This record gives sequence, C-alpha cells and structure tokens, in this order.
Amino acid sequence: MSLTLHFHPLSSYCQKVLIALYENGTPFEKQVVNLGDPDSAAAFRKRWPVGKMPGLHDSTGDRAIAESSIIIEYLEQHYPGGTTLIPAEPAAALRVRLADRFYDLYVHDPMQRIVGDKLRPEDKRDPYGVEMAKAMLRTSYGIVDGEMAMHARTWAIGETFTLADCAAAPPLFFANKLVPFAEHKHLAAYFDRLSRRPSVARAFSEAEPFLKFFPG
Repeated sequence: MSLTLHFHPLSSYCQKVLIALYENGTPFEKQVVNLGDPDSAAAFRKRWPVGKMPGLHDSTGDRAIAESSIIIEYLEQHYPGGTTLIPAEPAAALRVRLADRFYDLYVHDPMQRIVGDKLRPEDKRDPYGVEMAKAMLRTSYGIVDGEMAMHARTWAIGETFTLADCAAAPPLFFANKLVPFAEHKHLAAYFDRLSRRPSVARAFSEAEPFLKFFPG
C-alpha cells in the first residue's frame, strides 16, 4: 500500500483528510502521531519540521505531502475516486476552494483559538482573544445559515459533496460544542446532513474514544 496518513483521530484537520479518503474508499495505512510522546513527535517532525498534522506519505516516488487542503488536492490528482471533490470546471473549482478557505480560516481557526486558550495555564489565558474568536464563529454561522437559506443547498456549494464539505464537518463538530449554532436552523440542518454522510460519520466515530480529552 503506497499511502500512509500520519494523523491523530481527534485532530479536526486530520478528520478533514480522513473524510476525503473514506469518501472515495482510497486504500491507505494509518500512523497515529502522539505529539505528547517525544519519540513519536520527533519521528513526525523528521517528515514535516513544522510539526502540524496531518501528513501524507506516498511511497510511490517517496513523496511527503503536508497541509490538509493540499493533501486532498494531491489525492484528487493522483488517486481520484467516485466522488469528485474538486470540480474540473474552473469557476466551480474556485467556489469550492473559497469555501474550503472560509471553513479553515473563519470556523476552524477561531475554534482552535478557543480550545488553545482552554489548554493554557490560568494566568496565561486571553479572555479578549476568546471573545473575538467567538464573535468570528457567530459571524461565520450567520454567513453559512444565510447562504444555505438563500440557495437551498444540500452541501457547502450546491448539490455535490466536495472538498468544502470535508473542510466544514470537523470544525463545525467542535465549534458547536463551544459556541452552539442551534438557532441557525439552516446551518444546523446542513451539519445534520454532514454528520449522517457515511465518510463523515466514520471519522467522527473514530474520534469518539478521544473526546474525553477535548476541553469543551
């Protein structure tokens, strides 16, 4: 088997890539990385000195690919499956990539800022930064809710499941635990559809044993 994913089941960016792999039934091996273990962390940083998961290794050509969006783009190019995660049509592809960046920058990032603050020592916390992150999440919820209501979309950009949905599911799962979005009924309905998608449900299920470590 040529593909190995270096990941952790609780990592939302790792879940993003897992969803893409599961969506297309792409064969791969798993290598769990424990950044709290010096040996595991050191081995991973030899592959990617930044130390951010996930990382994909393709033994065909001995390629190492980092960053979740780039990994999914790589899979789309070299290991395509039945679900086309990035449309061939340029304008549609741009909409998918924009939605991917939206969820990474305006849902994923503020969610992780809140989580990171919870993990800090009490005297190192940043209440102002947390409130700014929560405000960004609320703004993002409103944008998604409005888009879903206006266009009656099934998935992030239309009727086709794409990279954007891989990007949306994990941060929405965790963000909802920190800043609930139930009042945004169209967003909540979208997340319910995401949660029932087999590829998403599988990634979420594999994270369940580790949720006790989530500081939400």
